[in-house]
Amino acid sequence: MSVHEAITAHTRKMHSHLEQFQLLDEQREAAIDQAIAQCKSGQPFTVEVINRITASINEHAKHGISPTRPYVTEDMVRDHVNRTV
Repeated sequence: MSVHEAITAHTRKMHSHLEQFQLLDEQREAAIDQAIAQCKSGQPFTVEVINRITASINEHAKHGISPTRPYVTEDMVRDHVNRTV
């Protein structure tokens, strides 16, 4: 494999890794938005889906250059809602 081919393969791998991170991060943000909306309307909510996606993001980050994300607690959601209401 030539140097050019090796660089191209590496670049494609990194790009693919970041695309996967972006998809997971968008799913996480949607789950956070849903929990916030439920909390604002006084409905019960959970952070289980958020943290399941967070675990996937953090595991994915171990295999490339993407960042990790912190886990979310129900108190964090409530605090956010209380600050923005």
